[in-house]
Amino acid sequence: MANWDRQVDVIVIGLGIAGACAALEAKRAGADVLVLERASAGGGASALSQGIFYLGGSTPVQEACGYTDTAENLYRFLRASTSHPDDAVIRTFAEGARDHFDWLEAQGVPFTRTGFSGKAVYLQNADCLLTTGNEKIWPFKDEAKPVPRGHQARSDEVNGGLSAMRALLAQCEAEGIAAEFDTAVSELITDASGTVVGVVAKAADAPKQRIAARRGVIVATGSFTNNPALVRRWLTRLSATSEPLGIPSNDGAGLALAEAVGGALAAMDGVIATASLYPPEDLIKGIVVNARGERFVAEDSYHGRLAGFIMEQPDQKAWLIVDSEIFAYPGESTGHTLVDGFETIGDIGPALGLPEGALDRTIAQYNHDTAQGEDSAFHKQPPWLKPLDKAPYAVFDISFDRSTYRYISLGGIDTDAHARVLDADGRPIPGLYAAGACAAHIPRSGKEYASGLSLGPGSFFGRVAGREAAARTEDLTMSEGKTANATA
Repeated sequence: MANWDRQVDVIVIGLGIAGACAALEAKRAGADVLVLERASAGGGASALSQGIFYLGGSTPVQEACGYTDTAENLYRFLRASTSHPDDAVIRTFAEGARDHFDWLEAQGVPFTRTGFSGKAVYLQNADCLLTTGNEKIWPFKDEAKPVPRGHQARSDEVNGGLSAMRALLAQCEAEGIAAEFDTAVSELITDASGTVVGVVAKAADAPKQRIAARRGVIVATGSFTNNPALVRRWLTRLSATSEPLGIPSNDGAGLALAEAVGGALAAMDGVIATASLYPPEDLIKGIVVNARGERFVAEDSYHGRLAGFIMEQPDQKAWLIVDSEIFAYPGESTGHTLVDGFETIGDIGPALGLPEGALDRTIAQYNHDTAQGEDSAFHKQPPWLKPLDKAPYAVFDISFDRSTYRYISLGGIDTDAHARVLDADGRPIPGLYAAGACAAHIPRSGKEYASGLSLGPGSFFGRVAGREAAARTEDLTMSEGKTANATA
């Protein structure tokens, strides 16, 4: 024991939303907690986000806005729309989401009791509730009752993520949770049995420290979105025009820490990219076609689902076609460019180099369907159906390799419903937990994603990790463990 420079019960690596929630729960469970953060302050990428939490089960906001939801309904939607292999993870989150909303609000995270019924990526006012996923999209609408579940923290003064993190960080400070900043964790320390029992950490202009964790270590270091080497290795469908979202320290260092002690990674090719067609909403009434002149997805899908399909099209090409009745420009930040205006449908195909007659047939079928009030190909919902028959027409290039699709990674450390880090055989590594964007997400691709499925489960399983780590009471018995190199 003399080889330790310091001893605590629980070490939390990272002070974004998962780390803050983990620290609070571990502290409240009676653990002596130390947070180690590589940046000069807490907040992480969470503080730069729009602050949307995907939650359900009839939260007070849902009820105030006239919606009834249940944990089972939330579970059915997530089970139908995502490919996460561990049903217990989805069930645990669904059953705890309603209480988690109450917990977040009790920490001071601000949510109003108002909502927005239209189609938006995020809200630029203090409204809270909006539909942020594929709840209304076939086939998911037939698997679970569609209700909005995106809860955006109040954003009338600052972005919602900063609103949320200010509240959580203030709570950490008020409860006396020790935090050391500008401090990188370079190694996890294990004993002879493989149990994680501490870390090696180094603050700026200070020698390395060996810090014991009597009960557990929680990795909450964020995504690998800003690690070019990992992005090139795993996210092979991204294009040269794709741009990462996050902060410089979203470099996957926590993944390396876990791997060094036998932790497995999962869903590493998962990515959510977005260059949304909407707002304005009317553009959803147009159609999106690929290089074969064919539609390939319902245009009213969540913007990340649309991007996921575009990424997979031949040469990643896609165009949005609208008529004069719904013409508008997509948001400038997307980089979607106007190709040209056209007097007839027949003029468009040759201009885009599409197979002869393909687009004419596609639009003829679409217009026939819309006249019947049913999209036979992709079940686009009636509010967004209209014939494209009001000349002139306009075409926007929304190709994945032309527009600016901003992305975050979805893969990471493999964990279970207890936030325990798993090895390659699916067995928990004793003493090691992970939560937040460094852990593999519930949605495994952009097609499965809904806005808020990072902050919602990230904060939820951060709390789980804190409680689970604090509950471990095994005494530290090693005097000098072996180390596993990485930096976080």
